[in-house]
Amino acid sequence: MNTQERNEKIELYGRGFSLLKAALAEVPAEAMKWKPEPKEWSVHEIIIHIADSESNAALRARKLIVEPGGILMGYDQAEWADVLNYHDHNLQDALEVTRLARKTTYELIKRQPEEVFTHAIIHPEINEPYTFDKWIDIYSRHIPGHIEQIQNNLKLWKNK
Repeated sequence: MNTQERNEKIELYGRGFSLLKAALAEVPAEAMKWKPEPKEWSVHEIIIHIADSESNAALRARKLIVEPGGILMGYDQAEWADVLNYHDHNLQDALEVTRLARKTTYELIKRQPEEVFTHAIIHPEINEPYTFDKWIDIYSRHIPGHIEQIQNNLKLWKNK
């Protein structure tokens, strides 16, 4: 990806939390724990997943900066949601974790020299090099992708 594309994705990454808050403002409290299907996530579970994912993403970004060539920890997001019983987690705490992980990581990325974006690490679930550009591409789209999921859940909840 070129510098302009990277910078656009970094800015989208930086706006992620405010986009999420705006989407959540549309979800009534009674719809938060409703699941479209038993194996699908409720809005509440999506938010807890985002907090866990953003925590991992923040660590991955730091690993890319400091320890290129290192190995990342993979995780099974569905297993985390099930075993950690996401409906028992505090929603406001998860939002605060997400806000801080995004804020601090965005600020960190903005200060990096160009050569850092060529760094790569080993991801146990991906067979190709996991570059910083790949990280930026994945996490710039992470919250917007879940906003679509939240909006779909809300639409289904309204039509049930």
